Amino acid sequence: MSGGELHIMSGPGGGGGPARAEPVAFQRAELATILAVYGRMVAAGEWRDYAISHLREAAVFSIFRRAAEHPIYRIEKRPRLAARQGAYAVIGMDGRILRRGHDLRQVMRVFDRKLMRALDGR
Repeated sequence: MSGGELHIMSGPGGGGGPARAEPVAFQRAELATILAVYGRMVAAGEWRDYAISHLREAAVFSIFRRAAEHPIYRIEKRPRLAARQGAYAVIGMDGRILRRGHDLRQVMRVFDRKLMRALDGR
């Protein structure tokens, strides 16, 4: 997928089947924004692993403190919510939405305080 376009594929058999949208994916600039924050938190010793999921309704970047546990944060991109609450959200381990918005950089600022605390603890 390139340039944020939505590509439609026909169903099995090519012709009369229902159309399906490709899975939602993060664009390169979005991943760069997420990975910049992720890298700082790894350097601070707070985070250790991540996973990326491309689903039909959302792209999810999951963050782990250790590899064998549930994610402590999920960064989700849900294009269907772009016109309403905003396509981006940071969700905590307990499922609470910590921040939601239209601008990924602003949404990612929820981690600024956590990074400062991690650096002060050294």
